[in-house]
Amino acid sequence: MSETSRRDFIKTTSAAAALGTGLLSNVSAKAFAGGDEVIRIGLVGCGGRGTGAASQALQSPGNVELVAMGDAFQDQMDRSLTNIEKAVEKDDSAHINVVQENMFVGFDAFKKVIDSGIDLVILATPPGFRPMMFEYAVEKGVHIFMEKPVATDAAGIRQVLAAAKVAKEKELKIGVGLQRHHQACYQDFVGRIHDGQVGDIRALRVYWNGGGVWDPRKNRDEVKTEMEYQMRNWYYYNWLCGDHITEQHIHNLDVGNWIMQKFPVSAVGMGGRQVRIDPKYGEIFDHHAVQFTYDDGTVMFSECRHIRGCWNSVTEHAHGTNGTVHLGSNPRNCKIDWAKSGNVEKFKGDTSNPYQVEHNDLFSAIRNGDEYSEAEYGAMSTMTSILGRMATYSGKEIAMAKALSDGPKIVPNPEDLSWDLVPPTSPDSEGRYPIPVPGVTDVFKS
Repeated sequence: MSETSRRDFIKTTSAAAALGTGLLSNVSAKAFAGGDEVIRIGLVGCGGRGTGAASQALQSPGNVELVAMGDAFQDQMDRSLTNIEKAVEKDDSAHINVVQENMFVGFDAFKKVIDSGIDLVILATPPGFRPMMFEYAVEKGVHIFMEKPVATDAAGIRQVLAAAKVAKEKELKIGVGLQRHHQACYQDFVGRIHDGQVGDIRALRVYWNGGGVWDPRKNRDEVKTEMEYQMRNWYYYNWLCGDHITEQHIHNLDVGNWIMQKFPVSAVGMGGRQVRIDPKYGEIFDHHAVQFTYDDGTVMFSECRHIRGCWNSVTEHAHGTNGTVHLGSNPRNCKIDWAKSGNVEKFKGDTSNPYQVEHNDLFSAIRNGDEYSEAEYGAMSTMTSILGRMATYSGKEIAMAKALSDGPKIVPNPEDLSWDLVPPTSPDSEGRYPIPVPGVTDVFKS
């Protein structure tokens, strides 16, 4: 990171942290002197990713015990526990001891899990809830693994940055589910970019183009309220998901930031709903295309799409003066095209599962007392994705500094959450939700 960028980063994130609520608890991190000491964990958010994260945490080296679980829905939590038991049944160091009294349901389940005597909490609910849960976990002094993205609005990012500062003071270990940072092919090739082997980076291209995710899981006649309907189908509502540019494409944007060792200063883009227009798909776009500009003029060209039958790619590409680096989740597709020789160098190293490695690294830091916090870059890469969404929704160029400092809150206050609460976005009489209109929508209004 250039000295100018570093100063700007410190200034911006410090300002954001100053806007936090201020966590005054003196609880500090528990020390784990020996590798065999049991680390007790709790899971909040029992969907597919939460189930996977808990299974991987249990299979990290050393004794780990799952003792508490929480979710908005009982059926989802029961299903998750069964799947976790199946995933770790052959691992003797993975212990599951979740009694009925430590299985919590409701909007306040996260507090009950965190207060149940655990050492680490896994936060894997829809990301709109992440900031308030992260802040509470920091206040209570437990280590944290939180899935990406870490928020769905700029207000949430400010809250996460403020809590991250307190977490460092308490020496809490914080992992964020941006697993590419723990994947050998990325570590190798990004490291070589930073060493200057690829020359000066002239441009970046990043993609999450695919057919989309699961269709809505519940119909309106299967739920009691609009809040339950949106919670069951959370991927299609911005306050819960952040749109797929935030929920998925953050991975690719984060790699671009990692390569550049900083975050963009502005973004401009376009997007809309062209194919996925049925009201059951809520309010999110089905395509986004954004140009992110860094302070040195380098541009990251970004695309993400949820449309079937099109060209698909989930990759990142860095164009340097000496060659082009191609990255992707499949290590065997990672390569460098060298400009002068015309040779292609393919990655031939470690292919360990990065989802498991990220937990191995976090639990190792907990046991050894190493400094470990991924919260800040997780927050700023999430903010990069929110910046892109603000650009596509508005059709205007948006500055990062203004988006971070003035971006509105779109998530309800924690104390207001209930099944009878009217969600931030509601349908009309035909079940249709208001869709952002580029050139008209003001993204700085909540």
